[in-house]
Amino acid sequence: MPIALLALTLSAFAICTAEWGIAGLLPSLSTDLNISIPTAGLLVSFYALGVAVGGPILAVLTARLPNKTVLITFMVLFVIGNVCCALAPTYALLVTARLVVACGHGLFFGIATVVATRLLPNRQGFAVSMLFTGFTLAQLLGVPLGTAIGNAFGWRATFWCVGVAGALATVSLAVLLPRSEPRVEAPAGALSEFRALNNQQVYLTYLAVLLLITGNLALSTYLVPLMTDVTHIPLEQTPWYLLILGAGGGVGNLIGGRLADWKLMPTLVVILLAQGIVQLALVLTSVSPLLLGLNFFVVAIATTSFGAHVTKRVLEGARTAPNLASTLSNTAFNGGIAAGAWAGGTALSAGFTYAQLPWLPFVFSAAAAGVVLISWTLDRRQIAAPAPAG
Repeated sequence: MPIALLALTLSAFAICTAEWGIAGLLPSLSTDLNISIPTAGLLVSFYALGVAVGGPILAVLTARLPNKTVLITFMVLFVIGNVCCALAPTYALLVTARLVVACGHGLFFGIATVVATRLLPNRQGFAVSMLFTGFTLAQLLGVPLGTAIGNAFGWRATFWCVGVAGALATVSLAVLLPRSEPRVEAPAGALSEFRALNNQQVYLTYLAVLLLITGNLALSTYLVPLMTDVTHIPLEQTPWYLLILGAGGGVGNLIGGRLADWKLMPTLVVILLAQGIVQLALVLTSVSPLLLGLNFFVVAIATTSFGAHVTKRVLEGARTAPNLASTLSNTAFNGGIAAGAWAGGTALSAGFTYAQLPWLPFVFSAAAAGVVLISWTLDRRQIAAPAPAG
């Protein structure tokens, strides 16, 4: 395995810790800046918006720059942005600093995915799963550790620590990434970049991702209330169950990468259907802390094992615009994050109980599997179609 992949993993760890770690800092942050917790919570929404909108725009603007240059430049801005967050005297300046980092977030993961697959061209699924391991480590270690640091030393200390992690990642990228890497020549102009995405293999995969993440977030946003109100797990014990989710996520990333390299489309369909089924099982297992913990582990494996599949499929379908295509995958993910939190809240307001929320990911996962089946069918028809007469 190329050691440069570890530099990308470390970068992903730092970035995702900065993105998700804010949730554990909201109480102290709201007190210090004299704002309400719901207002502080908008930092999450603003960040997702920055990723979804800023990433594709920057991908087009930087299309002709070397990938290594773009990655290192963003990581430098990431470090500066987190230092600004640590020093921000007002909520408005904190939001601004987070937005700057968020815009580059989508671009970074779009390009990092392309770079990872080129480091291991014959094992692209494994390469992507290694990059996604940074996500899992952020959930498993970064977020709990960042919350603990914030509780002990103040929320600003967490941003300082994330900045240090980002600086280490920047140095590792500069040292370990190849100086010159093979890349597909970018098409001329923004319109040509977007025309390269006019392929059902690309846009139907985006739709499947949007549906799947919407369902997943409709449930995962409210897992802690489900644990406390339905399973009657004490609040102070809920981090252990979140740790189980993080551990399962690490297993899912590794399994997913290998399956994507083995049988991309068949295993993707099975994974999507399995996600809905194991999440629906929470309706039954939420009555027991032991069964819930076991179910959480299986759910985490299922819900993290599809990332390598969809990334590989998008890159195969948009060979002449890989950076933009991969960046738009992050837009689909973050669109699902925003839509899923809204869908779960809307369902609860309409009378759903926490115990009934697992029906939402079941329905959305089935819909995503249907979209993938349609796309796969179109692939096979295209292959079977006779070549036009010369």
